[in-house]
Amino acid sequence: MPSADRPQSRRAALLEFAVLGLLHDGPLHGYELRKRLTTALGIFRALSYGSLYPALRHLVGAGWIHETTHTAEAGTRTAGAGSKRPRITYELTAEGKEHFQDLVAASGPDAWDDDDFDVRFAFFSRTEAQVRLRILEGRRSRLEERLANIRDASQARRERMDTYTLALQQHGEERAEREVRWLEELIVAERRAALDPGPAAYDDLPGDPPGAVPQNPQSTTTESTNPNNKE
Repeated sequence: MPSADRPQSRRAALLEFAVLGLLHDGPLHGYELRKRLTTALGIFRALSYGSLYPALRHLVGAGWIHETTHTAEAGTRTAGAGSKRPRITYELTAEGKEHFQDLVAASGPDAWDDDDFDVRFAFFSRTEAQVRLRILEGRRSRLEERLANIRDASQARRERMDTYTLALQQHGEERAEREVRWLEELIVAERRAALDPGPAAYDDLPGDPPGAVPQNPQSTTTESTNPNNKE
């Protein structure tokens, strides 16, 4: 995830990664960026401008994006100000594109965590097939461990659980099981595509996920409904 001369939280790093990914398709205004982040990626649904603009300033300072100030057309003057309102457009630099490619090439354990995986998955169409497969297999392994822990805890404490706690435990187990099955479908599709590249390799998968960032329609992706997306 993005790094520079200051320490970052995981969420801040994910935000910068997502911004770079969105700008990969073309320039966007801050308002448009926030709208796409809050509507497409669940982790950012409560994103404020107070979080977005410091991230944008950091990316500008790192040389990964640059900003261009435009003056609004006549007729959009700020009320009572008597001057045209400026608008800032953000665009990926050549260095930013290279940096983003370095980020999407990473496939370590951080990419298997809940929020990290969801954001990484949204940009899978720009991720190399081998990296996608490693992330999917790592995520499946992480979920299988979680599922085993849930089952062990349920077995050990079932007699002491009240009805609601037991129902919550069962819900967590069912959700983990669904995601493991979904990941297995994606892994099979990735392996099939490696043997026989082409859109047909993904024909059996569900449609676009509700939490995914819209991609270039020309791209071949492994997108499908992610049961881990948080509504």
